[in-house]
Amino acid sequence: MQTFKQYPFSEPILKALEKLGYEKPTNVQQAVLERFNENQDLIVQAQTGSGKTMAFALPICEEVDWEGRYPQALILTPTRELALQIQEVFFKVGRFKRIKAVGVYGKAPFGVQQKELKQKTHVVVATPGRLLDHLEKGTIQMKDIQCLVIDEADEMLKMGFIEDVRRIIEALPKHRTLLFSATMPKAICKLTEEMMKAPIPIQITPKQVTSKQVEARCYEVKTEDKLLSLMQLTKSENPECCMIFCNRKLEVERVYKALYEEGYNCAMLHGGMEQRDRFRVMEDFRRGHYRYLVCTDVAARGIDVKHVTYVVSYDVPEDKEQYVHRIGRTGRGKQIGKAAMLITKEEQKFTKAIEDYIGKPLVIEEMIDEVEVKEVEEAFKEKMAQPIALQKNEVEAIHQDILKLHINAGKKTKMRPVDIVGTLCNLPGVCAEDIGIIQIQDISTYVEILNGKGEKVYKQLQNTPIKGRMRRVSKVARRD
Repeated sequence: MQTFKQYPFSEPILKALEKLGYEKPTNVQQAVLERFNENQDLIVQAQTGSGKTMAFALPICEEVDWEGRYPQALILTPTRELALQIQEVFFKVGRFKRIKAVGVYGKAPFGVQQKELKQKTHVVVATPGRLLDHLEKGTIQMKDIQCLVIDEADEMLKMGFIEDVRRIIEALPKHRTLLFSATMPKAICKLTEEMMKAPIPIQITPKQVTSKQVEARCYEVKTEDKLLSLMQLTKSENPECCMIFCNRKLEVERVYKALYEEGYNCAMLHGGMEQRDRFRVMEDFRRGHYRYLVCTDVAARGIDVKHVTYVVSYDVPEDKEQYVHRIGRTGRGKQIGKAAMLITKEEQKFTKAIEDYIGKPLVIEEMIDEVEVKEVEEAFKEKMAQPIALQKNEVEAIHQDILKLHINAGKKTKMRPVDIVGTLCNLPGVCAEDIGIIQIQDISTYVEILNGKGEKVYKQLQNTPIKGRMRRVSKVARRD
C-alpha cells in the first residue's frame, strides 16, 4: 500500500493530510488517484465508508488554480446534509492551499450564497434544485468549470433528478465527469452513456454489495410489538452509538418520543425539520452528544459518523438499495459494526428484493425474551446516565495553527483583498503564504492567519492602519 507522500501532492495538501492523521490512501482513493491525471471520465463504485469523498476531493484540491476567481469544480449531491459534509472535506483538505468551497443548497438563505459566490470561489458543492435557481438568476459563474462530480450517482440520476442534472450539464463548458456511488444498477449506468465520454469503470467491490465488516441480522416481529421489540433489542445490544431508520417522518417522531420517554439519550432527524435544526442534530450526533439517532433515509446516504456501532432498520426499506446504504452507516473504515432489521408480516414483501440485490439470504434470528432484557436493564440505564466521550473533530487539528480575524471594514468602505494582503505582508515576519482565505462583506472583513502566526499578527494590527485608517481588529471564535 502506498502512502500519500508517494503521490505528487503539493506541500499544502500534504500538510493538511498530516494534520488530519491520514497516511495511506484507501483502495478507492488509490484507484482514483492513479487514474485522475489521465483526464478521462470515471465511473466509481465502492462500498459506503470506503473514502469516496476524499478520493475526488484530494486531486481536485491539488489541481485547482488558486489564482482563479470563478469555480473550477462542481460537486452535485442529492441532500443538503451530504453537501455540507463534502464542503467540510474540501475545507479540511484544501485548508493550507486556501481553497474556498461554497455550499449551494435549499432551505438556506439565497442572498448569503449569492454574496459568497461573488467572491473568489474554487469549488461549489450543490444540490440540483438550488444550483438551477442560481443559474437562472445569473448569480453563479460556470465558465471555468473543468470537473463535474456526481456523488451518490444512483440517487442523483434517478428519474426525479435526471432532468435537473441534464440542464446543469448543458450549462457547463467542456469538462470531465466523475460519478461516485456505493451502488450502480445497470439501468442507471445506461443513463451515463449520454452524459459521459468513454468513461473508465472503477469497481472496488465487484461481487459483494454489503460490507464484510457488518454483521447483519433480521427479526420477525408482530406489528403491535414492534416498538417493544426495538427497545428489547437495543437494550440487549446496548451499543455505544446507534442509528434507527424509519420510512416516514411521522414514524420517526413516534419512535423518538417513545425512546425519549423510556430514558434513551436520543435525537431525531427527518426532512420535515428546519434546515438549521437538521444541521445541528447531525453535528451534535457526530460529536457524540447523543447515543441514538432516529431518522429517515435522509441520513442514510453518505453521512459519515465514524463511531456508529449499531444500525437498526425499524421499518424494512421499500427501496432495496436503501438497505445497503443504511447498514453502511456502521462498519466504516476498519471498524466492525452490527445491523438489525425488524420485519412484520406486512413488510415481508420487500425482503425478497433485498435478498436478490445483496446476493444472499437475510439471517433471521429469534428475538431476545423479556427475562434476558431484565438482566441487561441495569447496564443500559448506567450507560444512558454516563456522558459520552466527545468524538474528536478533525477540523480541530486543522485549526491548531490558524487564527481567524475580524476587521470592521468591508465593501462599503471599498476594502479589497489587495489592501489586506498588502498590510499583512508589510508586517515583520509575515509573508503571503501566511495569509489564508479572505472574505469581504458589506461592513466586515474576515481573514485567516496561517502557520501559527495569528497572535503575532493580531497584536501588530492593533497599532497598524489598514488602507490608511486604524481599524478595529478582533479574534473570531473557532468553529468546532
